Amino acid sequence: MRTRPDVITDLRVGKRVVHLDEHGFLIDPEEWDTDIAEALATRQDIRLTDDHWDVISFMREFLTEHGVAADARFVMRFLNDRAAARGKSGRGLLFELFPYGYVGQACRISGMRQPRAWSTG
Repeated sequence: MRTRPDVITDLRVGKRVVHLDEHGFLIDPEEWDTDIAEALATRQDIRLTDDHWDVISFMREFLTEHGVAADARFVMRFLNDRAAARGKSGRGLLFELFPYGYVGQACRISGMRQPRAWSTG
């Protein structure tokens, strides 16, 4: 787990304020909800579709079950069947949904803390 960042910014979502690190990741994943996801996605110029929400739900469930964010390869495996039906790979679909990367967009929007090191698949 990362130590507390030096720079913390506030993000106002409705009547709530959540705290982000210097790279736009939630400080506390427990503050996350769907409204926060929408706000974080908007900051990334992403309009969340059902496919996005399925990935986000998978990631949140993985976090709850394992206490850590899923590595990108687990999300790619999760997407494989749906992607194959479209003539794509799970990796291809993941990067179609989150074109600036798993960590930079999927993890951020899903309310994960910023990882220290990560496999991006």
